[in-house]
Amino acid sequence: MHVDLLTLYFLSIGTLLASAGMTFWEHRVHPKRSRELRILAAGYATLAIGCAAATLRSVLPGASGAAISNLIIVGGYLLVLHGVASLSGRQYRAGSIGLLLLLALTWVLGARWQDTVWNYVSTIPIALVSGMTSRELLRSDGMKWVQSRHIVVWVTGIHALFYAFRAFILPWLVSVYGPDMLSIAGKITMYEGVLYSVILPMTLLRLIREETHGQLLQESQTDYLTHLGNRRWFFEEGAQVIRDRAGRRPISLLTFDLDHFKSINDRYGHKTGDEVLKSFAEVVRSVVGPQALVARIGGEEFAALLPDHDGPRGKEVGENVVTRFARTIAHRVDGVAIQATVSVGLAQSESEAPALADLLAAADQALYRAKSLGGNRLESAQTATRSAAAC
Repeated sequence: MHVDLLTLYFLSIGTLLASAGMTFWEHRVHPKRSRELRILAAGYATLAIGCAAATLRSVLPGASGAAISNLIIVGGYLLVLHGVASLSGRQYRAGSIGLLLLLALTWVLGARWQDTVWNYVSTIPIALVSGMTSRELLRSDGMKWVQSRHIVVWVTGIHALFYAFRAFILPWLVSVYGPDMLSIAGKITMYEGVLYSVILPMTLLRLIREETHGQLLQESQTDYLTHLGNRRWFFEEGAQVIRDRAGRRPISLLTFDLDHFKSINDRYGHKTGDEVLKSFAEVVRSVVGPQALVARIGGEEFAALLPDHDGPRGKEVGENVVTRFARTIAHRVDGVAIQATVSVGLAQSESEAPALADLLAAADQALYRAKSLGGNRLESAQTATRSAAAC
């Protein structure tokens, strides 16, 4: 089926306007990304206006019609770049203004070579901005786990390469094979543009939905006060870690209970108690390392699962937590420093893969012994067993 160039222009305009409308509608559903979605919607609408202007460029005298439509189209691409960069808190305002001014100057100086500027030179900023959009998503650390990010990177990257081809390879093909190559390239450009105007907006919407879903999932697994994992997350992730090791590697479990925490709450109030809990969470997070699973599993009770830690290493980590927390001044009330301590129980397994509940029960027994001995110390399950046998 033959589709003429004007029909493809109208198809691009329609898909871009539809994408703009859908993206703008979504900004109400994702309030945390409302600004970014509105910028992207403005970018798609601007691209649609630019395509419409391109169909009417011959109405204006000289090169003014082509120049205006090209500037509007590039402006749309810059808005898309700005929207994507805003997802990571970056912006390109000064660079965008500079690029538009440089493009306008190019049209002023190259008005006598209108066809050359329109067919080749005008595609350079589109290739540049699309490449920068792809790079923005590649360097976005906060979205590395979002699967649809890779699709957006590919779409914008291919779009950039295609327009770079138009700028630097197409002139040579036209000189070798004649002006028919230009007509073919024009139709391919419009087909590719239609795909771009559909795939990019839909994928960016999916990316933001995945991000929102991930944030909601993380919030459901996180303790609201300390920002550590919660009890449910700890049991789900901890059981998976133990299954993955299946007795092949050592694993240690530390349980923590803040000493005399009720008396802190009763004397200084729950706000001060919350500050003590947050202070302890910061100490634990800084000591156990990024590979550990750390969670608040009760009011003032915490746990840390340490993969690849045998008994001595687990004991060293736990004792470091005891020492550092005892030296931490968590809060001041009326100029009086409040210092809290913590009791720790340690359980570890090297030759088998126990159930997480069994490992936790063993660590809890050691923890109770540490508290019975006055707190501010670590006891291991082995020590507790030997002591019980001796009695």
